[in-house]
Amino acid sequence: MADRGNGGADRANPEAAIKDPDEWVTGDEPPTAAQESYLHTLAREAGEEVPEGLTKAEASRRIDELQAETGRGR
Repeated sequence: MADRGNGGADRANPEAAIKDPDEWVTGDEPPTAAQESYLHTLAREAGEEVPEGLTKAEASRRIDELQAETGRGR
């Protein structure tokens, strides 16, 4: 596959493509279906409830927290 002019930076440092959820243009939107599903799975494993009305950015942060609690994810 051809390099799209980024000098291969994404492959050399995949972390460089990760933005803080507070910087997301769509961060104030409702969570995606995939986020909702994974968030509920993690919360169930951690014995916790998922708060209502989370934004996409808040759901992402909560997923990160629950992944750390449950040992899942990265």
